Formats: sequence, C-alpha cells, structure tokens
Amino acid sequence: MINIVLYQPEIPPNTGNIIRLAANTGATLHLIKPLGFTLDDKKLRRAGLDYHEFAGIQNHDDWSSFREFAEGKRVLGLSTKGQASYTDVVFQAEDFLVFGPETRGLPEDIRHEIGTEYLLRVPMKANSRSLNLSNTAAVVVYEAWRQLGFTDSI
Repeated sequence: MINIVLYQPEIPPNTGNIIRLAANTGATLHLIKPLGFTLDDKKLRRAGLDYHEFAGIQNHDDWSSFREFAEGKRVLGLSTKGQASYTDVVFQAEDFLVFGPETRGLPEDIRHEIGTEYLLRVPMKANSRSLNLSNTAAVVVYEAWRQLGFTDSI
C-alpha cells in the first residue's frame, strides 16, 4: 500500500488524524524529524484515538535517512507549487507521498530534489493558500487507494 510521509509535522491533531487515515487504509506513516510535538502528546493521541496500535509508523531522523530508506522507490511530493494534479498520476502500490510542515510546506530544496515531474498539487480556487494537511493527505491517499482497487478493504 501507499506510504504517507510527513516531513517535520508541527500540529499534533493533524498527525493524529493521519495516523487514523493510515490505519484505515493500510498505508504506512513515515515521520521525518524533528517533530513539532512529542509522540505522547495528548492532542495527537486524542485525534488518533486508539488507532496508533493499528497504524504502521516509522520514524526517520532526518530527510537524508528517509531518502536512504526509500532508495529505488518513487517519491512524490505534494505542494501548492506543484504543476501536475494528483489526479494526473497513476499511483503505484509502494509510492511515498511526501507532505511538508503545516506552516511552511515542502522546502524548496526538497521540492527540487523530488523534481517537478513528481511534484503534485491538489487543485483549489484561485487565491487560496492551502488546504489542511490531514485533509490533503486523505484526498490523495484515497485517490491512490481507489486506483489500486481498494485492496484489502471491506
């Protein structure tokens, strides 16, 4: 299944919601440090409810260690600066979907490393800044899962 990657997430409830998303879709969640909270944060636990035990979560010390882990796999970035829509991509089962921190988005150097052909966006109305991180992750993960035939769903 798809891999959700949060690069330096800052807001515990967003990560908690994404833990729940990962648990319910079979996605693996990758957290790239530093995090803007601790993993025992009450807001994180409340948003994730009791799904922590069902979600596959992997921690990475930094971007470099994540890239080493994901070597040879397709890494797709999500950014308001992407040119292609997430609906234009044919998702593959082991793709890594990288989302940036809530207040900054993906840094320019990471967008550059991922490459413009792998930098995607979720369409929005003109003059909109951005969508909520957990909402964006849900939209893209469900499209990927739909394309993959909702494997292992009920």
